[in-house]
Amino acid sequence: MSRAHEKQARHDAIVAQQQAPVLTLQTLLSTPAAFLQMHRSVNLRGQWMPNFTVYLDNRYMDGQAGFWVLTPLRLDATHTVLVQRGWVPRNFEDRTQLPEVNTPLQEVEVNGRLSPPPSAMYALSTDAEAQEPGLAQSRIRQNLDLEKFSGETGLDFNAVVLQTDAASDGLRRDWPEITAGVEKHWGYAFQWFALATTQLLLYFWFQWIKPFRHAKQTTP
Repeated sequence: MSRAHEKQARHDAIVAQQQAPVLTLQTLLSTPAAFLQMHRSVNLRGQWMPNFTVYLDNRYMDGQAGFWVLTPLRLDATHTVLVQRGWVPRNFEDRTQLPEVNTPLQEVEVNGRLSPPPSAMYALSTDAEAQEPGLAQSRIRQNLDLEKFSGETGLDFNAVVLQTDAASDGLRRDWPEITAGVEKHWGYAFQWFALATTQLLLYFWFQWIKPFRHAKQTTP
């Protein structure tokens, strides 16, 4: 139960962040610490850096496998964020073929929320990219280590942003809602309380009620 309350409190804090006023580009540039306010909504303007776009493989949306597409967005000369732009299906006939994603070269407006780096998928090695020469330069990745990617691109990322605009550029953005995940803890609590209650009832039955009934039946 304490674990359930802990998760619920964490989820309530995330919801409060999501409902807070949108952080504008001016606020973020003038107060860099604002980039650390995880789950806050942001409104950004900048230019895509398509030469550093990467595709994270084996990511699902509505049960279909595909890619998460991530592209750096340069906000000004000294500030850059990595944007998880959306999801695209993959070509299963040619697994090396990249799907077509429109990336405007002019300044764009991006709405989203400050997010943790993309979750890591299971890999045969903690450093799978080092197993094959040149794989680190591939656009298709299984996982993305933000620190290594920063060193690879020479970019210092102020934050990761999950884009929440309507579907565009050939990308879907039906991101799942963040849930508290407390249901299993309440389920466990119910099971343990039910077992404890059953054990207590059995104790009274075998230690008190049954001996009492037996003694009453054998009394002349």
